[in-house]
Amino acid sequence: MDQDELLRRVVETLEQLELKYLVTGAIAMILYGEPRFTNDIDLVVQLPLNRLDDLVRAFPSDEFYLDPERARQAIDNKRQFNIIHPSSGLKIDIIIPAMDEFDQSRFSRAHRVRPAEDYEATFATAEDVIVRKLQFYSEGGSDKHLRDIAGVLRISPSDVDRDYVTAWADRLGVRDVWDSILSQIE
Repeated sequence: MDQDELLRRVVETLEQLELKYLVTGAIAMILYGEPRFTNDIDLVVQLPLNRLDDLVRAFPSDEFYLDPERARQAIDNKRQFNIIHPSSGLKIDIIIPAMDEFDQSRFSRAHRVRPAEDYEATFATAEDVIVRKLQFYSEGGSDKHLRDIAGVLRISPSDVDRDYVTAWADRLGVRDVWDSILSQIE
């Protein structure tokens, strides 16, 4: 199974289970910006505890690794857990949102994208992925987040609502990082 097939599989599963989700992270950044290698698929999923067993059944243990106890803990603590496809080495990160004001905003702004000719998926907007990348950089300092953001601003500058990003950067305390990226791009 390659990454495109795995993305299709997880999207179809989430939609069959009627779970709200967003494709985000590197997959979204590749869509909006510059191609780069990634071996994981990041999805923000509104997964109530009473639907966890359905998700576990959809990824059988003979094909996938999914630890139900870690998933329960992630749901309880609004963290993330993994679904791993061992034969390909690919990983799905299921991120449980806190559904704070920012999460509510990004779910309301999500849009459908066709990552391949034969299916659609719900993606976070470029702006919302940028805001999260600003936070991740601020928390951990990995330059890949800055490169991803710069790539989007170079490839699709007119597609990014900079006022929206600036407003959230202010609210989330990452305005200095955002201003620094903008000064380097311009």
